[in-house]
Amino acid sequence: MTTPLAAQQQALLAALWTPDTEIAISFIAPYAALARAGGSLGSQSRLWRGLQAYRSHGRELAVRALNGAYPVLARLLDQDNFAPLARAFWMAHPPRCGDLALWGDALPAFVQAMPQLASEPFLADVARVEWALHRASTAADAQTDIASLALLTTHDASRVTLCLHPGVAWLASPWPVVSIVTGHQTDEPDLQQAVQRQSAGKGETALVWRQGFQPRVREALPDEARLLTALQAGLALEQALAAAPGLDFSTWLATAVQTGLVTGARTL
Repeated sequence: MTTPLAAQQQALLAALWTPDTEIAISFIAPYAALARAGGSLGSQSRLWRGLQAYRSHGRELAVRALNGAYPVLARLLDQDNFAPLARAFWMAHPPRCGDLALWGDALPAFVQAMPQLASEPFLADVARVEWALHRASTAADAQTDIASLALLTTHDASRVTLCLHPGVAWLASPWPVVSIVTGHQTDEPDLQQAVQRQSAGKGETALVWRQGFQPRVREALPDEARLLTALQAGLALEQALAAAPGLDFSTWLATAVQTGLVTGARTL
């Protein structure tokens, strides 16, 4: 059963995300009438001003939140274009929980569907990489268990697997998304190289994880994504290696452990 307070909250939410003024007012007018009867609320114009204030505040929160999650996309579009995009996204995809750090995952698809951005098709995948970085920054902490790696020498590869950091993700793109993102973050490679790779039609597979408290992104090695897909699915190391014949596993493992990509091993 819906309580009176919950009904009022639902009416306010409906009003906030309804673009038509008269319809928005109709959602909250019954509750405003009750309040006016008690002498605690002013006229309908005051009601509308309050609703507008809520709306404006929410849309500016959207701009700040998405600037934090998608800084490269914001730079590529510049604020004159990114801010209206963020406000439009806020209206089309309102948050479903109170933590705005969890809101924004649908922006890449929103960008991809926008006819105004059809001439820049790489933007959606850039946004996907940025969201993976954002999610990695809030992923659960994981301590590297170096001792557990001894299982790789004491157990058959069919009975052991590797543990990955919870923030690991990857994206195969027809665009040089790693070069674009890192070029804006660190100037390595410089943006001119990223433009040259894009002009040449060079795609990249982005690998995202967290090293300590710092989200990282780099271009995946040949067959690395295949290996990680198998490991993340919980398959035995033997099966994961069979899926990635082009990867130098010994060299890869040393670097993966050192950088926090792999956090240990476990038996199956």
